[in-house]
Amino acid sequence: MDDNLPWIEKYRPASLNDVSGHEGVIKTIRRFVENKQIPHLLFYGPPGTGKTSTIVAVAREIYGPNYKNMVLELNASDDRGIDVVRNEIKTFASTQQIFSKGFKLVILDEADAMTNVAQNALRRIIEKYSAHTRFCIIANYTHKLNPALISRCTRFRFSPLTSDAVRSRCQDVIAAESIAITPTALDALVTLAHGDMRRALNVLQACHARVERGTPIDEKDIYDCVGSPDPRDVQRILTSMLKESWSTAYDVITTLKRDKGLALADILQCLTDEVITLELDQTVRGKILSGMAEIEWRLSSGGTEKIQTSALIGVINEAVH
Repeated sequence: MDDNLPWIEKYRPASLNDVSGHEGVIKTIRRFVENKQIPHLLFYGPPGTGKTSTIVAVAREIYGPNYKNMVLELNASDDRGIDVVRNEIKTFASTQQIFSKGFKLVILDEADAMTNVAQNALRRIIEKYSAHTRFCIIANYTHKLNPALISRCTRFRFSPLTSDAVRSRCQDVIAAESIAITPTALDALVTLAHGDMRRALNVLQACHARVERGTPIDEKDIYDCVGSPDPRDVQRILTSMLKESWSTAYDVITTLKRDKGLALADILQCLTDEVITLELDQTVRGKILSGMAEIEWRLSSGGTEKIQTSALIGVINEAVH
């Protein structure tokens, strides 16, 4: 059965000891568990940083085999309107298990998608049933949550995972699945994950499925799977825009886009990292980044790639010369 699971589920941490990164957060939560004094919790931060995995691991440590009876988990696929708060959540929070001691746990995943009316109703339920129910609210963005709801919880920020944490977990999966992968490919995987463990494992599984059995996954496989430009191609584009004519730079970009199926938005993202590392005057760097941000906004607003590619070359030339 486990062989058919996506790796993000197959290798989801079963206990707090298995959670990668966030040592400070895990240490504090472990102290709560040991003292059996868990407050209402708010976990927030970017996707793939371990918010849901952490609270599920906590719940499994507390309840063991009784997990399903003591935990109500609602995620983005569920309706989170006022009716769910009034009926499902209120019913679960207001009742006690006959043969189980301790508090029950309500996990609201991606709670920033809840309506304002539902959040207002939830405030009162949290207060009213605190004696035997705890709430864990999980969100990507706290500014979408009601401030009164936030104030009722102990907040924990889950920042993007460090490269070492992503690498360590990926190496565990590579060993468990007997995957052949080159060191440069692993470096590329860790870099492109940008601290998102879910993304790293999804890309690793996709690459493992696409290569022939016995053939090691190389750097090109990783970049092709993600759809991200190869750093050497990005360097070639930047060098062309800085040192060659407008028409030559345009031909280089359009050729690479056509041959490798790249989008200008992906090229812009990688160019940003390159520009930041270049030894440029601060004013010049500011002009380039500001111009690239404007181009990215135009693309997202429906601008054509051909015109915005020309604009990108113009931004670089105007700032440097």
